[in-house]
Amino acid sequence: MSESDPDVVVLRQTIHGSDARDLTEAVRERLPNKTVAIARTPDEERELLKTARIAVGLHIDESQLSVAENLELFACVFAGTGHLPQDALANHGVAVTNASGVHGPNISEYVIGAMVTHARQWQRAHRQQARREWRNYETTEVYGSTVAVVGLGAIGRTVVDRLDAFDTETIGVRYSPEKGGPTDEVYGFDEFHDAIADAEYVVLACPLTEATRGLVDADALRTMRSDAVLINIARGPVVDTDALVSDLRNSRIRGAALDVTDPEPLPEDHPLWGLSNVTITPHNAGHTPHYYGRVAEILAENVGRLDAGDDLKNRVV
Repeated sequence: MSESDPDVVVLRQTIHGSDARDLTEAVRERLPNKTVAIARTPDEERELLKTARIAVGLHIDESQLSVAENLELFACVFAGTGHLPQDALANHGVAVTNASGVHGPNISEYVIGAMVTHARQWQRAHRQQARREWRNYETTEVYGSTVAVVGLGAIGRTVVDRLDAFDTETIGVRYSPEKGGPTDEVYGFDEFHDAIADAEYVVLACPLTEATRGLVDADALRTMRSDAVLINIARGPVVDTDALVSDLRNSRIRGAALDVTDPEPLPEDHPLWGLSNVTITPHNAGHTPHYYGRVAEILAENVGRLDAGDDLKNRVV
């Protein structure tokens, strides 16, 4: 089979500074017995989709589906698939998988790093170093603390796994608490206040939904311990920003680590920038040079399952 008649076609995309060529190389390494072609232009995408059995990319539209007569699987390189024409894909008989799990290692490292940063007061250390100031200050430990993880998807579960080394007490919050989870205790969202009341760290790893929008509001912040640190790697609107600023200014909670904000990008004159008990990163907790390698691992496993007629991993359609 030639590249003009491929098993897998890689569609145009760029993620974390890497483009489709990097993903194509990663897929070819993991599927040496399959023909993998890269589509560089819209015309090439349409032409290659006419014969390809599998496509991998960010997006596929209905006009492309109309020519994809042999397509059996669209492997989305994002965890979220709400942007895809899912009904059209289902009607066309195309299975859809997502990239759930690819961010577990990198974002869990961000969370652990944020916890250690606030426990050991690295922000203060950096300020004192800039002033060449040798002065001791008090710190705490992550070890033995209580951590509430809000959202027990792939990222939340990986965070809990990494916390095992710190001998923490873990509390999970999920939509279906009856399913249990990897945490010591599991609560539903209707028990959110009970879940966060005793936690030194509250980690937001949930999707943005009607149930989670504004979840951490002034009332929730009042429930949190005065020595608690809020870590948001979910979405900015999960937190009421004005309420958070007020409580941070008044030392109502110990601090916050924010990879996402509301608004986003955060305006340069926003009061969050000036707070010494806040660490802010520009929505890049998910950045990793291994992204496409992990996407390719999921795809390679699913190609084997597809060939064997088995259930697909991460199937959403």
